[in-house]
Amino acid sequence: MDNTWTQFWDDRFRSDAYTYGEAPNAYLKGQLDKISSTGKILFPAEGEGRNAVYAAKMGWEVSAFDISVEGKRKAMELADNNQVHLAYQIGELPNLTLKSAPFDVIALIYAHFPPQIKSMYHQILDGYLRLGGLIIFEAFSKSHVAYKQKDARVGGPMDLDMLFSIEEILADFTGYEVIELAEQEVELNEGYGHIGLGSVIRFVGKKKE
Repeated sequence: MDNTWTQFWDDRFRSDAYTYGEAPNAYLKGQLDKISSTGKILFPAEGEGRNAVYAAKMGWEVSAFDISVEGKRKAMELADNNQVHLAYQIGELPNLTLKSAPFDVIALIYAHFPPQIKSMYHQILDGYLRLGGLIIFEAFSKSHVAYKQKDARVGGPMDLDMLFSIEEILADFTGYEVIELAEQEVELNEGYGHIGLGSVIRFVGKKKE
């Protein structure tokens, strides 16, 4: 991966403040709260750890990865402060060894990978999910560009190819029962990095057995 991309996220996460806050993403929290039992969960592009720490506090066995050393540093500090354990790796997905696989849940929360690898990453992640396991997904839709032009505080990429459509999700996760899939306008209040009205794709899919 281009070193400028890694540098971008290291710079973003270097400050003491948590870019997207310390509380979990609301959609992820709502979905995890519905699951009656815990198991193994993976957080790709986990950044500063807010979602992984929440899952660990619920009793999940948590694995995570990111390209940002600064993101991992803050995630581990947050985990220590909450007295939970994260198995957190730094690197690009094809080069990682995820020893806890197969996972019961993979949570893709604002995991906006570069366009040339995003579908490939989804395919690799599918291989790490057990049959009957869940994908929980929230990320900005292609409609989001107009929202960010109105209010830059809401964050998110401006590159259309890094954003998502319902059609792309259906194409990337073909072997799934769709539990929920919708494009929605949402009010975000996550740290200082996601503030205001935006457009997201929300998806919960169960891997067919």
